[in-house]
Amino acid sequence: MSCPSSSKHEHIACPRCQRPFECRVGSINLCQCQSITLTETQQHYIRSLYEGCLCADCLCALRTDYNNQTHQEKVNQLVHGH
Repeated sequence: MSCPSSSKHEHIACPRCQRPFECRVGSINLCQCQSITLTETQQHYIRSLYEGCLCADCLCALRTDYNNQTHQEKVNQLVHGH
């Protein structure tokens, strides 16, 4: 996800849950978001909903939402023959 690059470490509120967390864009390998693996399509989905950084918990929740939505769409296609 893209975090603001104006400072090395920034305390921000997650735009989804409003909980504060430390964005470490200056040390991206140490940032909490690095523990979350997202595919390109999952990233696009999240970016379509929110701007900026989200906390790791919300990234996980949104990844699960996307996966569930995608799974349901595939099931519907199989059931309805589309």
